[in-house]
Amino acid sequence: MSSILHAIEQRHDQFHQQESKLAAYILQFPSNVINMGITELAEQSGTSAATVTRFCKSFHFRGFPDFKTKLAADLAQQTSPLTYQDIIAGNPLADIVKAIEANHLRSIADTTRLLDIPSLTRAVAALNGARQIDLYGVATSGIVALDFYQKLIRIGKRATAFQDPHMQITSAANLTEEDVVVAISYSGETPETIEALQCAKERGATTISLSKVGSSRLAELADINLFASSLEEGMRRGDMASRIAQLHVIDTLFAAMVSEAFDDHIPMLEQSYRMVRKYRKDKGR
Repeated sequence: MSSILHAIEQRHDQFHQQESKLAAYILQFPSNVINMGITELAEQSGTSAATVTRFCKSFHFRGFPDFKTKLAADLAQQTSPLTYQDIIAGNPLADIVKAIEANHLRSIADTTRLLDIPSLTRAVAALNGARQIDLYGVATSGIVALDFYQKLIRIGKRATAFQDPHMQITSAANLTEEDVVVAISYSGETPETIEALQCAKERGATTISLSKVGSSRLAELADINLFASSLEEGMRRGDMASRIAQLHVIDTLFAAMVSEAFDDHIPMLEQSYRMVRKYRKDKGR
């Protein structure tokens, strides 16, 4: 199943009557949907054009055309031999190597198709213009936040990664409209991360969420939403594929930041590289 269809299926019990009818039709006839206009889909599903539009926007698509485009790309990938594979008892090591490779490649491919260029553009502009960047995440998402932090300080950005919930709130309480928060939660439902983002939002900071595709409390609160693939069922033993997907988004953000402000960031990267080499060499490392 595609990431988008999986996200719809996960929320099926939460839909109102009209949304439930629309979701059921999309899940049953996804290939038909991508060739339909909004009026035709409304008629075939027994709903309305307004319901279709609201449904698409509830999953943070810009509208029905954007939903169709991403669903079509998602469905096209389903012909790929790469599928998520769970950990199996007594699996030969050679098979484990292949399985993890397949999981990581699939998570990157799925996430790439979900990336929204306008949202990425807004996020990059906000990050490059920020006075201070706070990065929030706990557990595996905290590791992703730390990865972004290490990248940002290499280009001279004032940034801090917080995994402790109290420190997240403490920092958020002192942010301003000149600052940006990146809140990372695969589920989009981590209470500590949501509370920290809410606090930062109240202070006027620009808020960016990174979660799995679909509707979530974190995505509803954030000003800018970025999504990773949601197909890690059975892979919760270490959050492997989800971590790779999140890191893929972070790497994309960082590369775009450097590219957009190349003349500012490249000298900082070169300087940090030279200084690290100098002091590691001096200490015989």
